[in-house]
Amino acid sequence: MIDIIGHRGCAGLEPENTIRAFKKAIKIGVDFIEFDVRMTKDKQLVVIHDNKVDRTTNGKGYVKDFTLEEIRKLDAGKSEKMPTFKEVIDLLKNQEPRMAIEIKEPETLNKILEIIQKNKLEKRVLIVSFWHDALKKIKEINPKIETSAIIVGKPVKIVSMIKDANADRISLNYVFIDKDVIDKCHKNNIRVNAWTVDDDTVIENMIKMKVDAIATNYPDKMIKWLRKK
Repeated sequence: MIDIIGHRGCAGLEPENTIRAFKKAIKIGVDFIEFDVRMTKDKQLVVIHDNKVDRTTNGKGYVKDFTLEEIRKLDAGKSEKMPTFKEVIDLLKNQEPRMAIEIKEPETLNKILEIIQKNKLEKRVLIVSFWHDALKKIKEINPKIETSAIIVGKPVKIVSMIKDANADRISLNYVFIDKDVIDKCHKNNIRVNAWTVDDDTVIENMIKMKVDAIATNYPDKMIKWLRKK
């Protein structure tokens, strides 16, 4: 079975990375809910993709220049507030979908792990990042936590790159995924996650090549499509 990852909750249906989007993704029935974590000026963890608030809120400026109190005054869409990492964990920890947590800044790692371990969620999370050294550190601290290395492009030595990060999965933009990538990874017990897929033709192609998971902004559409097939 292929896993469906609700990208930033369900970014095509609700304001991304908000409680509203996560609740919608739960209702749709995704296998994973993906979200991004950054740190505020006063060292609090908040859930937002960009390093600036401009695109997803009615504010302007860098996340790192706002205190938590200031950032919570912004409208993240449909009157939603930017959630804290703890709020999202509290919402999702007893729900069916697993959490795919993207580390955007290495300095957030220790706090993220602290909250995961405090809530005994080691087997409920998948931590993904472009920061492969952070993923390696996670495995050194707690080998039970599943990790996925994000890569842009198609590396010549794709398997050794993942093994160097001591990761369990690779997260690749779908345009760089082909049968060669899938075969090499699967032969080495590496799972392949494709992002971000919203087109039916691409979905079908990814399934034919046997990717392990697909991230999408429209999980409702993908689940309906899979049921038809």
